Amino acid sequence: MHTDLFDDNPADALEHVARRALDLRTRLHAHAHRYYVLDDPQIPDAEYDRLFNELQALELAHPVLQSPDSPTQRVGGKPLAQFASVHHTVPMLSIRTETDTEATGAQNFDTRVRKELGLTESDPAVEYVAELKFDGLAMSLRYEAGVLVQAGTRGDGQTGEDVTQNIRTIHQIPLRLPVAAPAVLEVRGEVYMRRADFEALNARQRAKIAQGIKGEKTFVNPRNAAAGAVRQLDPSIAAQRPLSFFAYGLGEVTAQENGGPEFTTHFAMLQTLALWGFPVAGQVERAHGAIELIAYHRRMGASRDRLPFDIDGVVYKVNALSLQRQLGFVTREPRWAVAHKYPAQEQLTTVLSIDVQVGRTGKLTPVAKLAPVFVGGVTVTNATLHNEDEARRKDVRVGDTVVVRRAGDVIPEVVSVLLEKRIEDARQFTMPHQCPVCGSLAVREEGEADYRCTGGLFCGAQRREAILHFAHRRAVEVDGLGDKLVEQLVDSNIIRTLPDLYKLGLVALSSLDRMADKSAANLLEALEKSKQTTLARFVFGLGIRHVGEATAKELARHFGKLDAIMDATEDALLQVNDVGPIVASSLRTFFDQPHNREVVEQLRACGVTWQEGEPAPRAFMPLAGKTFVITGILPNLSRDSAKDQVEAAGGKVAGSVSKKTDYVVAGADAGSKLLKAQALGITVIDESALLVLLTASMD
Repeated sequence: MHTDLFDDNPADALEHVARRALDLRTRLHAHAHRYYVLDDPQIPDAEYDRLFNELQALELAHPVLQSPDSPTQRVGGKPLAQFASVHHTVPMLSIRTETDTEATGAQNFDTRVRKELGLTESDPAVEYVAELKFDGLAMSLRYEAGVLVQAGTRGDGQTGEDVTQNIRTIHQIPLRLPVAAPAVLEVRGEVYMRRADFEALNARQRAKIAQGIKGEKTFVNPRNAAAGAVRQLDPSIAAQRPLSFFAYGLGEVTAQENGGPEFTTHFAMLQTLALWGFPVAGQVERAHGAIELIAYHRRMGASRDRLPFDIDGVVYKVNALSLQRQLGFVTREPRWAVAHKYPAQEQLTTVLSIDVQVGRTGKLTPVAKLAPVFVGGVTVTNATLHNEDEARRKDVRVGDTVVVRRAGDVIPEVVSVLLEKRIEDARQFTMPHQCPVCGSLAVREEGEADYRCTGGLFCGAQRREAILHFAHRRAVEVDGLGDKLVEQLVDSNIIRTLPDLYKLGLVALSSLDRMADKSAANLLEALEKSKQTTLARFVFGLGIRHVGEATAKELARHFGKLDAIMDATEDALLQVNDVGPIVASSLRTFFDQPHNREVVEQLRACGVTWQEGEPAPRAFMPLAGKTFVITGILPNLSRDSAKDQVEAAGGKVAGSVSKKTDYVVAGADAGSKLLKAQALGITVIDESALLVLLTASMD
């Protein structure tokens, strides 16, 4: 801003600049509140930055205008030698933890409260406020005349650390209250880090480590990262850490001369905190009696893993402040509140060994065998390391002390290693290049993180999946051979490999659970019928990685005979429509395994046959390169029939709509796929238009 127009009267010039600075501060506070607290921004980031830069320039030009409540003061100040002490006039006391982590813990608390209040069974239910217990760092914010003047950690409850400069960097915390507030107001709450922000922070840390920057490290969990940021002596570094805040209580409150708000309930106090500009968790609820507390505990436990931040329990508080005063304290803990925790999701344990498991699709996964530890409500003895890259990034070794995490139904995983407890000569994990189950080659394709066993038809770990795929109706098709039956056949060791299907007898089948003689006879009939198939169906049924239905048809059409496919070089395979380098390599790897060729020969010996011929001439494929999605009910064609005809004309049929989709064929009751196609501007046609395209392809 230019002030030369006021050179004849400097006082007028400064007053004008001061008014503009005040206006900018007010507007920036309002916009920051909408962005960080309400998640409802009204202006784009660029406009906010423009206003911020203007205010910053004014304050630099006129230092007298700088104030502690200015948005420009969030960027941090000079590094501190150490933190000063903060005395809490109203102590920051801890609340009692309910040791029963089951839902019945809520019943225990309600029983104690009713007993202390002298209530009988005929008295009405006590009203509570149920809140989340955040896994962060407790904080007290002191405001005088509506301006943030001090922020202190809990410490020992009486004395904490002055972390004001670091707390100013948290955009959710107002530097000046937007409404009239008490002369002195201490707001109690929790500083935490959202999971997405934590992951982004660790990603940046890993990038720095990869660049060889010394002194950098990744963080174990959001709570430790948040606590480390708050207790960072250099506020400029703290400003780079993405922290958040929730308010949940009050400390010292001194009213103005004309009085302040008179609260009668804890819930009303939380509503007022929100009006004063503080973020209050949306999961706060009023609950009547133990039944509603139990329901809240269960509901929050079920949604715990879907929250954008970590919690380690819930908190119950008697809502009426008069009843809180009546209940009082015991050994410095309030009788009117309790923390009802969930089972811990992280624990320390020791790695006893590192094994490699083979999944149903052939994926090799390194798994840490652990000294048993109770975490997430169950005893954990195994934890996934995901893949070789993750195992090496975390550098997990046998004998290491590790942090193990289990959240909800998620498979337990090793989060990090305590390097200071590492034993000598601990060896780095190396992924084997042979399947530990069947000995087949394990390969890692370019651009993928996982190694996979190539012995699909032979590998015991993949047996169930291989049989189900082979029997699929779009493959060889064995009617009646479903999930449960295959599971019984495999678990009973009646079937060890695909050819065993055709060696089944009535006696063996009838001995299985829920398998009557008639059902067994029907299955044997279906198996006999499945021996007559097509080359394309047989190739698809082999379950070769990356070889789908359309590719199998192109291979059959191009080569005409199975032996020609099995013996084809990669260069020869690349001449086939729909076959690229990845598919060609996968085919070659599969048929290079003696185990897989042996299974194919045994299937032939069992009588599985198909018609073979000379390679088909390379036909004109008018729909080549076009991708279709079929949705809804077509008047005459079934989806399978429509799919077959599109693929016969060279087109691809996908299961979902994307920008790469060329046509969506929509019938009756078409749903979300049709809506998405319309939103993306993709051509939508009906069955008759599809038939026109197919007819044109035959001309």
